[in-house]
Formats: sequence, C-alpha cells, structure tokens
Amino acid sequence: MDIVYIRDLRIDTIIGIFDWEREVRQTISLDLEMAADIRQAAATDDIAHALDYKAVAKRLIGFIEQSRFLLVERMAEEIAGLVQAEFNVPWLRLRVSKPGALRGARDVGILIERGSKAVDGSASKSSEAG
Repeated sequence: MDIVYIRDLRIDTIIGIFDWEREVRQTISLDLEMAADIRQAAATDDIAHALDYKAVAKRLIGFIEQSRFLLVERMAEEIAGLVQAEFNVPWLRLRVSKPGALRGARDVGILIERGSKAVDGSASKSSEAG
C-alpha cells in the first residue's frame, strides 16, 4: 500500500457549538493520508493514473469553506465520506484540528481512519472523479 498525503491544510470555516463560534470563521487544520497504488502513475509519469492531491485539496477547501458544522466529529466524517466517494480512496486517516481552541494547548481535534488498507489498483484512477 502506498500513501498519498496532505499535511496541515488550513481552511477558514464556521465550526463550533458556542454562539460566538457561529459568528466567526475559525481556522481548522487537516492532515490526510490516503491509500493509493502509485505504480501505474510512476511507470507512465501520467497524472491520469495518480491520486491528484491538488484536486483533493481544492475540493476540501471548497466544501469546508461553505460548511457550518457544530462538531469536529461531524466534519471529520463528512470529509472522509467525500474523499472516499469522490476520489475512490479505499482507506484514509484524517486528523482535523482546531488550533488555539483550548487554552494551554497548541490544538485539539480528532483522528479517524476509515476503509480498508487493501488497495486493488482502482484508487489510482481517482483523478478522473475530481
């Protein structure tokens, strides 16, 4: 299994349960690891056979900027479902954090894994879905 990753993707959005959080955009940070079979992309040097991390990032930025989640847990589940469905990713690990949300801590958040790490090669066609 190969991993395509995005680290510290920062996006401003409405997130939180308190009244003030519903009025102010906060920055969230994403770390995303996605299972992919990179062999065909490596052999052909062709983006059509790669998991296009730029397309994933652009889709997540658009989705999260428009969202208004109450809980980080809900946001994480929605992100995971979107990436798996739209980019044909069989397994992912996602960390969603809210930097500065807790006094005395650099950040707080959630880490989830979804799907199966077994890759059958179908994940490599994900750029066609984005």
